[in-house]
Amino acid sequence: MLWAPGATLAGSLPSNWSACEKLEMVNLASNFFSGEIPHELTRCNKLWHLELSYNRLKGKLFEELPVPCMTVFDVSGNSLSGSIPSFYNGSCQSVPSIYGYPSGMYGPSSAYLSFFANKAKSGSPVQSFEGDGEIVILHNFGGNNFTGSLQSMSIAPARLGKQTTYAFLAGENKLTGPFPGILFDKCNELDKLILNVSNNRMAGQIPADIGTICRSLKLLDVSNNQIVGFIPLSVGEMVSLVSLNLSWNLLQGQIPTRLSQIKGLKYLSLAGNKMNGSIPYSLGELWSLEVLDLSSNMLSGEIPNNLVNLRNLTALLLNDNKLSGQIPSGLANVTMLSAFNVSFNNLSGPLPLSNNLMKCSSVLGNPYLSPCHVFSLTVPTPDPGTATVAQGYIVSPPSQSQKSGNNGFNSIEIALIASASAIVSVLLALIVLFFYTRKWRPKSKIMGSTIKEVTIFTNIGVPLTFENVVRNTGSFNASNCIGNGGFGATYKAEISPGVLVAIKRLAVGRFQGVQQFHAEIKTLGRLHHPNLVTLIGKVYKGCGLEDLHKIALDIACALAYLHDQCVPRVLHRDVKPSNILLDDDFNAYLSDFGLARLLGTSETHATTGVAGTFGYVAPEYAMTCRVSDKADVYSYGVVLLELLSDKKALDPSFSSYGNGFNIVAWACMLLKQGRAKEFFASGLWDAGPHDDLVEVLHLAVVCTVDSLSTRPTMKQVVRRLKQLQPPSC
Repeated sequence: MLWAPGATLAGSLPSNWSACEKLEMVNLASNFFSGEIPHELTRCNKLWHLELSYNRLKGKLFEELPVPCMTVFDVSGNSLSGSIPSFYNGSCQSVPSIYGYPSGMYGPSSAYLSFFANKAKSGSPVQSFEGDGEIVILHNFGGNNFTGSLQSMSIAPARLGKQTTYAFLAGENKLTGPFPGILFDKCNELDKLILNVSNNRMAGQIPADIGTICRSLKLLDVSNNQIVGFIPLSVGEMVSLVSLNLSWNLLQGQIPTRLSQIKGLKYLSLAGNKMNGSIPYSLGELWSLEVLDLSSNMLSGEIPNNLVNLRNLTALLLNDNKLSGQIPSGLANVTMLSAFNVSFNNLSGPLPLSNNLMKCSSVLGNPYLSPCHVFSLTVPTPDPGTATVAQGYIVSPPSQSQKSGNNGFNSIEIALIASASAIVSVLLALIVLFFYTRKWRPKSKIMGSTIKEVTIFTNIGVPLTFENVVRNTGSFNASNCIGNGGFGATYKAEISPGVLVAIKRLAVGRFQGVQQFHAEIKTLGRLHHPNLVTLIGKVYKGCGLEDLHKIALDIACALAYLHDQCVPRVLHRDVKPSNILLDDDFNAYLSDFGLARLLGTSETHATTGVAGTFGYVAPEYAMTCRVSDKADVYSYGVVLLELLSDKKALDPSFSSYGNGFNIVAWACMLLKQGRAKEFFASGLWDAGPHDDLVEVLHLAVVCTVDSLSTRPTMKQVVRRLKQLQPPSC
């Protein structure tokens, strides 16, 4: 055997494995090996335990590897690519299981078996099954770059049997193809099957007969894929099922009432789909249920009262639906319930009286609910105790790109987003000044109301539109620039034959907000004097939902990549508008990694000095100095709120609400009062569609809630934004 996990070994794996044909156990996990897995390793035909997880390996797997006969095969957390092969099925020798190896067999390796058993119980997705069936065979391909579709179950026929529990883990890859029904072909020949293919790109439908062909299924996780269609009724026949996660797919239809037949079900998540109808009353009969997550669907009707009978329930997440009626008062008596969220529904009536259960962040966006008096928002409180927290923030200075402009970008003009209001306006607010004109006659009267982004102060009889201004300045070409000032550059443009005007291009970020910009320009438009240049009008081109969606999705994808695909993972720690760049096509780029921190693959958080920018730093990070990827999620949520509202995180307009009030508190307040319309930037709500705008607002608020478990991951944010893809013009 060769056993050296976590030994900080580096370099390439040795190639002289041909001399180790009798080798049975290899564990080189959690090191720094790079390069490819050597082909010579296929000669070790007696190998039954191979663990190379959490290294830096790349390349492809060889189909000659004796994986089907292996008890343990773990290559998770690398950068392996290609397809998962249909491994060669040879004859398998008798080998021990992970737990409870046969008496008298492989005695010298018993300590290592025990070590791996404990490791698997503490770090695998099947840790809750201890004492309820043993994991006999574990094949883990997760956290790589595998592509293509799954061809077969990687277990030899000789290893099948009613005493065998098989765990096939291939989550966090780039697998495509249909729902992995091929893996169920031999399911009923096993005692139990554990299947995790989450966070891939699989599509297709769940087989209608899944309950018949795979009654031995213990755990099924196909979350974060592109599964479509309906949940088949036969799912109720999978009586061995303990955990079912179909979240963040494209499923629709109603929740099958037959789920209540799975009496041992402990975990059920259908979140992030398009499920409609009511919550089945029969779910209240799942006595073993510990987690019920039906959030982010289109469920309607009332919350079933008999859910209060689920005494083992620790998490009930029903937020972002269309539920109505009252919150069952008996939920306050479910003593195990620690995570509860019904925000953004149409619930009404009183709140359950429970100090442990009820937080106002868990009931936001229900305008007909009784007022919540234990408001717990992710905002600093105005008492003196928060002053020390605020002093702990590090306010970032302007980045170099802010100071030097975009001269280094050659032919691609990158516009630096200097503030939230500048994001929404795409750095383009134009004042049209009448400069010189030859003799002409008015041809038509301009109806300013028909072009929403144009306001006319002096009618010169020539149509003024955003497109006209951009076209006649040559897209603000430098050859047409006639001057620069503290508020922007001035360009000449002949907007009609004989009509020459000066165009002043302003950055709205120099004003406190777009509202102030509009107010001040309106005042200037009333001024007339023979020796003053006449202000003809203003052209203000704001972002529509399509552009906002593109920017939000681009940044979400960037953060999801840093959090989930980089090895080691990267926390940005300073997500804010001035660290976001836009090119001419509204492609968004995340910049400035000066405060980024590398996070080991096995780490969930790190303890570090507080860094970031005041207004964007997550509250738990500021108070405990413990940072996780959820801190970036919070910052992203603040930026998303700014995109939608045209306001800054700490906008001066919030001063009337008192110290410590910020954009998160403002969004929560308006949603709670049923005044979501007032949150959106001028013109954005009118452009619509309203449902999609409110959905994006809900997503932004969920990103900024206090509870880390309620905040989505950036992968989930990406998935939700893709589901909300607005129609193209």
